[in-house]
Amino acid sequence: MNRLQRLLRHLTTTRFNGRRAFPPHTLKAIQAAIADGERCHRAEVRLIIEAALPLGALLENMPSRGRAHELFSRYRIWDTEENCGILIYINLADHKVEIVADRTVGRALNASEWQAACRTMTEGFHRGEFHDSAVAGVRQLNELLAKNFPADGSQANQLSDRPLVL
Repeated sequence: MNRLQRLLRHLTTTRFNGRRAFPPHTLKAIQAAIADGERCHRAEVRLIIEAALPLGALLENMPSRGRAHELFSRYRIWDTEENCGILIYINLADHKVEIVADRTVGRALNASEWQAACRTMTEGFHRGEFHDSAVAGVRQLNELLAKNFPADGSQANQLSDRPLVL
């Protein structure tokens, strides 16, 4: 895709598109899936949905992965006791799902292990199945985290489970 096509897609993908794809009942279901998973593992999951990049990032031609890293830092997802914060970033205009993991999780798992959860979401989103695909992707991620970072009952919830829609 060329830069002009990307620019036009971002300029025409609005917050309304984000609210339509992720209505309140879907956000509540995602929040419940994150909370359920965090009872089974020690990682801290945060999900951020963005309809389109801000104009400055778009003009800089920032990739979705770069934006995910920026938001990981801005929302202090890295600032957890065990360095086990995870961001699931959804960019509707780019049709991308990015997962950024803090160093403890990043050392234990490689990027290819995240790809199944990303594919579940992106393939479902392509079919217009935002609710089911997002919840299924979070659950897949939770299963992977529960195998590698099982809960031991010692950790309090450090990051909000509520999805953030920008």
